[in-house]
Amino acid sequence: MKRILSNFIFILAFLQTTNAQTDLKNIEELILEAKNTFAPDKRTAIFDVLVSEVAESFVLTGETNLPEAKSFLLKRIVNSQIKDEIKILPEDILGERIFGIVNISVANIRTKPEHSAEMATQALLGSIVKIYKKTNDDWYLVQTPDNYISWVDGDGIQPVTKEEVENWKNSNKIIFTKNYGSAIENTEERSNLVSDLVYGNLLKLVSSENNVCKVEFPDGRKAFIKDSEVEVFSDWLQNRNCTKENVVNTAKRFMGIPYLWGGTSAKGLDCSGFTKTVFFENRIIIPRDASQQVFVGETVNTEKDFSNLQAGDLLFFGFSATPNRKERITHVAIYLGDNDFIHASGRVRINSFERSKNSFSKHRLNTFICAKRIVTSLNQNGIQSIESNPFYK
Repeated sequence: MKRILSNFIFILAFLQTTNAQTDLKNIEELILEAKNTFAPDKRTAIFDVLVSEVAESFVLTGETNLPEAKSFLLKRIVNSQIKDEIKILPEDILGERIFGIVNISVANIRTKPEHSAEMATQALLGSIVKIYKKTNDDWYLVQTPDNYISWVDGDGIQPVTKEEVENWKNSNKIIFTKNYGSAIENTEERSNLVSDLVYGNLLKLVSSENNVCKVEFPDGRKAFIKDSEVEVFSDWLQNRNCTKENVVNTAKRFMGIPYLWGGTSAKGLDCSGFTKTVFFENRIIIPRDASQQVFVGETVNTEKDFSNLQAGDLLFFGFSATPNRKERITHVAIYLGDNDFIHASGRVRINSFERSKNSFSKHRLNTFICAKRIVTSLNQNGIQSIESNPFYK
């Protein structure tokens, strides 16, 4: 009898363990489903969730910036022994200051909260970012207008409330329209420097007289800039038309600027930072990386040759798909016409698909994958105008 009872207890314990393992596996599969549905690209969304078994129940831990993803997951889990400890970002410690305004000409944004970490991207003065987390030594996890999520040093942004960010968006601003320049302390010839400036920097306009603008930085600093180097931002938006001619002219203005991994400014550009910046200066926001940019815009048929390409099209390079490997996009350029293209490769330069030209690039010809047309896709096919982006409107 004791042996039968002992066997029964063993079988019961075995079944409970098996059921728990099955439940754990099911929950892990549901977590993966939620991640793939709402946050397939960790560069643009946060969904870091784990499940563990504690005292005959399951505990969900981690964080996400997507409340809808958490809700989706909890509704799919039918097990009643679930304890929800998933944190919704932004962190409570941030209080109402869950936005930031870039406070220096170019903020370097890194993959980890340390200066030695890889630079993921950059954000320009006056740009608005979302803030999700803050470290003890003032690094902020932020999301840029093109949805990229990485870390910025606290000196690079001015944390603000929603009300303050709305005031910034609605203020009369100027945009700096030269590749490089300076904001100075006063109008005297040998005035002290307040900040360097690059194309695309936004500042609040205080006044304008005698061919000089008085401007205000996000942190309240005042400075002066020549009228000839700026435009009123609202006028600039109305006057910027994303045509193939304008895209080409903008791209050529960056000729010779050195390659910089993570760079999206006139101080240095990587391949996709170059294309992103060129289109931004023509009122268009496209995704940050080449492997993201390839999914937006209108596909151009290049199956046989390059005859269907138009100036301003994006060209993508990398490795074609094989039975054992997915397609991989590693580089992007802008088509200029006549089989020529401009790209950031060592420096911003022009190369060609044409074998008879000195600028011919055998490597780029052999690694060409596909092309996308951006100028025909304003506010569709994944292409946003600046004024339709919530960080600007």
